[in-house]
Amino acid sequence: MVPTVSLEPTSRSCWDEPLSIAVHGLAPEQPVTLRAALRDEKGALFRAHARYRADARGDLDLARASALGGSFSGIEPMGLLWALEPERPFWRLIKRDVQTPFVVELEVLDGHEPDGGRLLARAVHERHFMAPGVRRVPVREGRVRATLFLPPGNGPFPGIIDLFGVGGGLLEYRASLLAGKGFAVMALAYYNYDDLPKDMDTVNLEYFEEAVNYLLSHPQVKEPGIGLLGISRGGELCLSMASFLKGITAAVIINGSMANVIGKLCYKDETLPPLSTNVDRIKVTKDGIKDIFDVLSCPTEGPEQKSIIPVERSDTTFLLLVGQDDRNWKSEFYANEISKRLQAHGKEKPQIICYPEAGHNIELPYFPWCKASLHAYFRMPVVFGGEPRAHAMAQVDAWQKLQTFFHKHLDGEVRTPAAKL
Repeated sequence: MVPTVSLEPTSRSCWDEPLSIAVHGLAPEQPVTLRAALRDEKGALFRAHARYRADARGDLDLARASALGGSFSGIEPMGLLWALEPERPFWRLIKRDVQTPFVVELEVLDGHEPDGGRLLARAVHERHFMAPGVRRVPVREGRVRATLFLPPGNGPFPGIIDLFGVGGGLLEYRASLLAGKGFAVMALAYYNYDDLPKDMDTVNLEYFEEAVNYLLSHPQVKEPGIGLLGISRGGELCLSMASFLKGITAAVIINGSMANVIGKLCYKDETLPPLSTNVDRIKVTKDGIKDIFDVLSCPTEGPEQKSIIPVERSDTTFLLLVGQDDRNWKSEFYANEISKRLQAHGKEKPQIICYPEAGHNIELPYFPWCKASLHAYFRMPVVFGGEPRAHAMAQVDAWQKLQTFFHKHLDGEVRTPAAKL
């Protein structure tokens, strides 16, 4: 028999869907190496490989077979995706054009040499970021620069604003996939995009208020309130929006801060100064990468308290997702302080989910773990923390948890999305 790669779904799937990978037609107990490769939109190559042995019938199913080493080991059906590593140092996988897929190439090689074996079989699979029927609507309304993703149908749908971190620009890949789950999701730019400010020296919450009002007034968005989803600096801004603005029912904050961190935060006649920083507290890991974990001053001490976001003003319901090995900043401490502050003022206790050995960039399911990359604010490569497998598991779970949370609090429905690692 000629060996063949069997995929389910066969030729295309959404990025957050599990992919079943199997090989048929091998010799009984044949040793093989499986390789995966993906090129991003800038041409950077990401690769992973794992060594396997076929069963007594010459079949290999990654859902049942244990990898014998390589980029990972053990039973990891999605390991060839989440274990992808960049050939370029400090390069992070980011999807910039959600209207095109990432193309994953899978190869089966004879033997256990990842670069030396004879090619036995090959398959190509497209991983998409817009489910069938999802609509992409660019938004230029007043000052707002964004992209709105609408599910199939007329709605109304629960609305969510999606914010990323200090990299700036307009990232749509999380919003586009989340729209496929029944939400109207607006990916919102807030600096370094189009005619928006080029820096974050001063952030005016009135801009975000305009975005909230736009989404709330959209005929296909459900009343009475919307949700917020943010990671890192975006999570910190979501906390600020929920504290100062009206119309926000639920917020999911992934590794966010309890205090204003970069530049002044202004709303009407109020200003929060940024936390002070001390670059002398930067450490260097044994791999020679910078660790900025201790750079920010503690927000609960002395004059730094002026930077604390007044979350006690908020009536929003919060879900705080925390990577316990986040090396960007003290996410777990911040989440616990947010919880204490809310409870001290008689507000609802937020749900906090902590992920051991997960780092800072908790992304979509099956996105490769990013050990270290260029930090847009400090302008140098920094370590982001986490361990590859634990981080991959956290991403799958976090994606399920945030969908369930938003359906419950924005839709009044209790749904449990199915996803597997």
